[in-house]
Amino acid sequence: MSQPTERTTVRRLPEKAVTDRTALDAVLDGALVAHVAVTEGDQPFVLPMACARDGDRLLLHGSTGSRLMRALASGAPTCATVTLLDGLVYARSAFESSMHYRSATILGRASVVPQEELVDALRVLTEHLLPGRWEHLRPPQRKELAATMVLALPLQEWSVKVGDGPPEDDPADLDADVWAGVLPLRTTAGRPRPAPDLTPGIEVPDHVRTRYRS
Repeated sequence: MSQPTERTTVRRLPEKAVTDRTALDAVLDGALVAHVAVTEGDQPFVLPMACARDGDRLLLHGSTGSRLMRALASGAPTCATVTLLDGLVYARSAFESSMHYRSATILGRASVVPQEELVDALRVLTEHLLPGRWEHLRPPQRKELAATMVLALPLQEWSVKVGDGPPEDDPADLDADVWAGVLPLRTTAGRPRPAPDLTPGIEVPDHVRTRYRS
């Protein structure tokens, strides 16, 4: 369990707050992208970044030439947010219509993964984004590692919020002749498309085929 801090206490619909650490892990393990914020002067920026949980830290991947990465690497405070959309809630009024979601917000300062740990961090990211892929790839080249930065954001100050209930219509609307309910949503893999320059005869590998079938 995690005790919310002043900054991570859920004030809007507090009944949706979840303080169990396993809930945080589940949200992060289901996410491929985190939206990460940084402020330069008086201008905030929020950018999507590939992410993966590695134990008690969230790994973020980017270019060494990225302005965002350089700012975060310098120790700038940040906020990383992940949202998994699970459904649309059709209420009898627009006001009560909403979404099913699981979201996590992490506050803190990221640190640069040291060079001697970079390859392993890239392996964790690759296996999260592309399960089963790492063993099929050539090792990263020195110039590629020099152009790549991985940041680690500690999972110390965070909040999780989950919306998963039915429509909560105003009692006066319950007799309206309008359908109400939930439309579940999920992300599914489409049919793999080969690269146009793929050598003829190379079949879709099992680690890709399995993901497509799921």
